Amino acid sequence: MTSTSSSPRSGTTGDIWEKAARAGYAVSGVLHVILGFLIVRIGLGANAEADQGHALASLGHQPLGTVVLWAAAAAFLALGLWQAADALRSDEEAMDRAKAAGKTVLYAALAFTSASIAMGSAAGNGDQKAQGFAGTLMQAPAGRLLVGAVGLGIIAGAGYHVVKGARQRFLDDLRALPGHDHLGTGVKGLGTVGYVAKGVALLIVGVLFVSAAMTADPDKAKGVDGAVEWLLGAPGGPVVVVLVGLGFAAYGLYSFARARYARM
Repeated sequence: MTSTSSSPRSGTTGDIWEKAARAGYAVSGVLHVILGFLIVRIGLGANAEADQGHALASLGHQPLGTVVLWAAAAAFLALGLWQAADALRSDEEAMDRAKAAGKTVLYAALAFTSASIAMGSAAGNGDQKAQGFAGTLMQAPAGRLLVGAVGLGIIAGAGYHVVKGARQRFLDDLRALPGHDHLGTGVKGLGTVGYVAKGVALLIVGVLFVSAAMTADPDKAKGVDGAVEWLLGAPGGPVVVVLVGLGFAAYGLYSFARARYARM
């Protein structure tokens, strides 16, 4: 967004809402670093769960963990509301509004998960959630088509991530600050590797949803954890899984830069 007005929605005033929304990117960075670490451990043979719920739960186990989780919930909520405001802006293009709406749902879900874990709820299993979601959709009229459509949507999102990373289109999301006329090669490298790695994981998730639709078996639908498990069984799987984990961590480190340089 390039507006230069001094309204709270312009992202130029440094108000509390903007700062909280930027903190949401930083918290997302922490989660991706933890998730990357978990994926790397799986690639090295450890028994671990690779999903955002368990990454959040690991934060709760740290000193002042409950306080950290509530702070994360507040930051994700602020970022979700910011995206919701973007989705409702009449001067945005339809595609940008649709992407903002999708991000609203994502960050609202993360806020809810953070608050739930802070209140003592179990993190839950990402694969079980995916299977439950696919099973619920299959009970609806044309349910298999709906599950397949979800899978194709995830595959499209995966392609978007890969292209955005490979062509460094994520730089359009950032803006230079006074005294920083350009972003370092480190930020560019982290963003490139991070987006591509997320795209690879999402591609597998999407394919598994399509497989669930084709076989009418919701148990074949998986989340990121299931995608990592699938990659682990492929030729050269452990090496690929470690590389994907490092990519997720790279995306997390990129998110710290995004917290500062994001165009709001």
